[in-house]
Parts: sequence; structure tokens; C-alpha cells
Amino acid sequence: MDGRDWRRFLMPYEQAVEELKVKFKTLRTELKSREEYAPIEFVTGRVKKISSVLEKAKRLNVPMDQLETGIEDIAGIRIMCQFVEDIDRIADLVRTREDMTLLYEKDYIRNKKPSGYRSFHMIVEYPVQTALGMKRVLAEVQVRTLAMNFWATIEHSLNYKYKEALPEDVRNRLSRAAEAAHVLDEEMSSIRDEIMESQKLFEDNSNIVNRVLNGIQALYFYHRVREAAQFQLRFNELWEMEDTWHLKELSNEIEAAIARAKKG
Repeated sequence: MDGRDWRRFLMPYEQAVEELKVKFKTLRTELKSREEYAPIEFVTGRVKKISSVLEKAKRLNVPMDQLETGIEDIAGIRIMCQFVEDIDRIADLVRTREDMTLLYEKDYIRNKKPSGYRSFHMIVEYPVQTALGMKRVLAEVQVRTLAMNFWATIEHSLNYKYKEALPEDVRNRLSRAAEAAHVLDEEMSSIRDEIMESQKLFEDNSNIVNRVLNGIQALYFYHRVREAAQFQLRFNELWEMEDTWHLKELSNEIEAAIARAKKG
């Protein structure tokens, strides 16, 4: 093992992970704003520990001076989604980005691993601006459903416990669990439209409530206390009745009242 400063070695990868997490979370927010549905459920990221990097280098026979190109997942981003169909959408979004370069893909969904592992991997080259200038680092972007992620997390923990040598009965049970997760994903896909419609209704109702309450606060700001109090009473009544239609009308009335208040 060489005497390099491993903390400094990992710094560009840590920066890459933080920046990529922010970018994909921002993408989720933008898609939700534009399309009212975002295929990204949530995003996580991690940098491999040096011990894990060295163990993988040993397993793959990667020389110490070739770690940056030989180990492609030192920086890792994981994007979770609700439906299998969302994975292709996310992959397309990554392919078209100009702030990173897609090197290649590994499709473990259509071609699952023997263990039952399913996920979609994309190896990207990402430019990081460091104190010493621009540095391009490799990062692995994994895209998977919540069910795939649950199974993979359990498998990872068991492989760590048994040092990659899982007992046959554990392997068999994991394999059955993987198929159960796959069936769950297929079932969710079959009712995807209904689920998305329900989520949209919930989101619409939430937005209406926010608009009404924020509008009432704005009227208090403009010292329209009596008007604001009357709107609050009407909101309380409609909220109890779960009357979405009249809540929309109330929101429009409040917006009109705010417009009058601004004119003085």
C-alpha cells in the first residue's frame, strides 16, 4: 500500500456526490413543478470508505496507481422511484445532461444478476472544480424502485455478514424474496395510473390549502383583519367538509381580495 493521503484522495469524490445529490434533487423539484409528477422519489449518495476501495481493488486486481479509473463506484448516487417505468425516464434524463458524460450503462433489470439483484447502473464522468483546478471523477448512478432498493439493502447487509459467501438456504430465501419484490413492482405498474391520479388529487388539494392559508396571512399583512377572519371561518368550514370545489372558489376570492388590498 502506498503512502498517499487518502483523505485528500477522497475529497473530489465527496464533492462530486454532494453536487450530484443537489442536482438530482433540483431536477425532481423542477419536474414536479413542470409536469406535476416526478419519476424521482428521493436521492441518496455515498463515497466508498478507503477499506472498501482497497478490498474491491484487490478483488479486481486493480493496481494502486489506477484506482481512479479502475474503481468506478467510489462516488455513488442512488435514485429511487416508485415504478419500473420511471427508471427509463430517469435514464433518458441522465443521458441528455450536459454537465456530466455518460460512459456506459449496465441494465440489471432486464438482465438480473443470478442472486436476483435488479437495478439500472450508469457510469458517468463528472467534472469537479477543486482548489487545484478541474478534475474529472467517475461516479456510479444507480436507479431502482423502492422494492428493488429494499431487497438490495438486505442483500448487501447479509453479504457483509457472510463475507460474500452466503449459505445456500439464505441464498434461496433471498432469491425468493427478489422474485416477490419483482411481483410487487409488476403489480404496482398495473395500477400505476390509479396511483398517480390519487397522488395528483392529494397534491392539488394540498396546493389549494396552501394558497388559501397563505392568502389569508397576506390579508393580515395588508391590515384587512376583518376580511381575513371571515375567510378563515369559511376555510375552516370547507376544510371540515372536505369541499375541494368550494375551496378553489375561496382561493380565487382571496386572490381577488389581495389584489384590491395592493391597490390600496
